[in-house]
Amino acid sequence: MRAFSWVRLPAVLLLSAASMGAAAQTPPAPTPVAVYKSATCGCCAKWNDHMRTAGFTVNSTDLHDVAPVKDKHGVPANMRSCHTAVVGGYVIEGHVPADVIKKLLRERPDVVGIAVPGMPMGSPGMEGPRVDSYNVMSFDKSGATKVYASR
Repeated sequence: MRAFSWVRLPAVLLLSAASMGAAAQTPPAPTPVAVYKSATCGCCAKWNDHMRTAGFTVNSTDLHDVAPVKDKHGVPANMRSCHTAVVGGYVIEGHVPADVIKKLLRERPDVVGIAVPGMPMGSPGMEGPRVDSYNVMSFDKSGATKVYASR
């Protein structure tokens, strides 16, 4: 049996602390997002890019008709937009900013999802000559809506 070496102890402690620090700094895995959109929709592709830039992993599916996906996930008719996504158990409808989605995933409210109805200029994927103000709406199982965030 080897004798304990006080000389080696600082090196062992330093290596242990360094490996613990490296483990603590490992970034979390990107959050996956399933997106359902029309193959010809350019603004939807831009929204996908916005989500990737924000650190999400985007799995985009082109469909001839997105309405059945909206129906399946309970998106109210007055909240519908051009694409539907599912992330972390929530439905995301339209051009919702990534930071609002991250807020939703942190807060975990009792809602089905959030939506940006229509396609407001200046929302992610709808960049253009002006920036309109708009609301991000939450919706529940009964279809009731309320303002979740404003831009």
